[in-house]
Amino acid sequence: MSDSEVGKRCSGCQRILPPASFARDKNRRDGLQVRCRECVAEYSAAHYRRRREAEGKVVREKMDVPDGHKRCPRCEEVKPHSEWELNATSSDGYSSYCKPCRAERNRRDYFKRTYGITIEDRDEMIAEQKGLCVICLKTPPAHVDHCHETGRVRGVLCFNCNSAIGKLGDDPDALRRAISYLEGNPWKPTLVAPGVYRLPS
Repeated sequence: MSDSEVGKRCSGCQRILPPASFARDKNRRDGLQVRCRECVAEYSAAHYRRRREAEGKVVREKMDVPDGHKRCPRCEEVKPHSEWELNATSSDGYSSYCKPCRAERNRRDYFKRTYGITIEDRDEMIAEQKGLCVICLKTPPAHVDHCHETGRVRGVLCFNCNSAIGKLGDDPDALRRAISYLEGNPWKPTLVAPGVYRLPS
């Protein structure tokens, strides 16, 4: 009995395998590739590794992942599905990154999108401020303060100070009047027209 009667011999591993073990190749007389799918996969993996190493890029090793688990490409940990957000558009139904890595990525994207800075930029500003809010000089800064008109980042403040200047509309004149009031010198405005006040002399 010949090989063709029981299957096809793979030119790679030399095993005689059923036709279903070979991918189609319309250029071959029998319509099948000369190497089995398994050998083609091994060759492709080796070629991919050589190309990545030639480009100086990291080659991730394939890991055995148990059922009900998934490997995060960011932290490179294998975690149970409970550590992943659901994603109906992905092939396995879960997000690409685990919950902590996804949260960190979203946080970084938020800083870049909202303030045009990285988390490292913010940390550098906090270090330059000696780890204190630049207004009260008491509390650790946690909130990036920026001009709502120009988008320019001014510094990093604590929640109370950031909220205070925001509630005063980022208005320097309102802040000066607040300072005057706290120092015991409140100004007495005189209404001269609807919405128009005359400052005291």
